[in-house]
Amino acid sequence: MKTGMKTCKSGKQRAAEIKAARRVQRQRQAVACVRVWPVGPRVPVDASKLVPNNSYGWPDFVLRGYYLDRVFRCRDCGAEGLWTAERQRWWYEVAGGSQYSTAVRCAACREQERQRKQAARLAAGHGAKSDQFYGRPQN
Repeated sequence: MKTGMKTCKSGKQRAAEIKAARRVQRQRQAVACVRVWPVGPRVPVDASKLVPNNSYGWPDFVLRGYYLDRVFRCRDCGAEGLWTAERQRWWYEVAGGSQYSTAVRCAACREQERQRKQAARLAAGHGAKSDQFYGRPQN
């Protein structure tokens, strides 16, 4: 047989190969997704303070009834961070963040992103600080 030629397989053989490949992929994903939650405080959820949404379901923390510390990987630097249960409560209940959003940047990268956005605003000519805009005294 020449190199580069494909061998013919029956539909059953091909289906078995696909099934085996999917099984291996599911096993890899299961291993990658297993996370041990850090032991930390459980902060109760007040669902009445959450922003209304048009979803057909509730996020896991509402069903569970409390927030847990969550581990995340920073989008910019790749460092592993901890989104504390108290910080989640503030984000969802006080700040009114989307119930389906999570932390994506560590504190250092969040500060860099704020500075980058502020520099872009200044460069575009939209850099008036809120204190200047509203006539508040500068300290």
